[in-house]
Amino acid sequence: MPELDTTHLIALAAALGWASGMRLYAVILITGLAGYAGWVPLPEGLKILQNPIVLGVAGLMFLAEFFADKIPALDSVWDLVHTFIRIPAGAALAAGVFGGDSATWATVAALMGGTLAATAHTAKATTRAAANTSPEPFSNIGLSLLGDLAVPGLLWLAWEHPLWAFAALAVALVVAVVTTVLLFRFLRLLWRRLTRRPGAVPAEPQLISR
Repeated sequence: MPELDTTHLIALAAALGWASGMRLYAVILITGLAGYAGWVPLPEGLKILQNPIVLGVAGLMFLAEFFADKIPALDSVWDLVHTFIRIPAGAALAAGVFGGDSATWATVAALMGGTLAATAHTAKATTRAAANTSPEPFSNIGLSLLGDLAVPGLLWLAWEHPLWAFAALAVALVVAVVTTVLLFRFLRLLWRRLTRRPGAVPAEPQLISR
């Protein structure tokens, strides 16, 4: 089984970082199973993911996240709690790609992975919070299923077609930033409307007389 070259390693580090911001436990489970089954040669820093204990815990957490992510309101609570988990985990997984070979590359990968995880997590949390303003649950389920499919798809691209993975990440990054900005403005406006006192009239701008 051939070793991953530098292009594959960088693509894998970026994909692990980004995907961790969306589905951390799916990332750990898929990557660990791929290495355990011999489908891909995991870098030395990621071989711990092949451990049966790690796979078992990741599998249980994956099931918990799979169902929690499809329940309105609970998905936002889950995202809030995992703000403190997904980002450092994304940085650690990305660093693990180079952890056994180069401290410099591992540091760069950690910075990249953490940034991508933070961007993906913020976009996901903002999108789901906006979707929760709708009374129907189908938008939440649809968005969740889209994330379930996107994560293994991105990891597969990183392993098999790293250049395509870079292109997909570039598109995802632009979409995530634009979506976060637009939905954040929407949520801020909605919050102002909900917290406005009943009967309150917005103050009219006053002209300054000379």
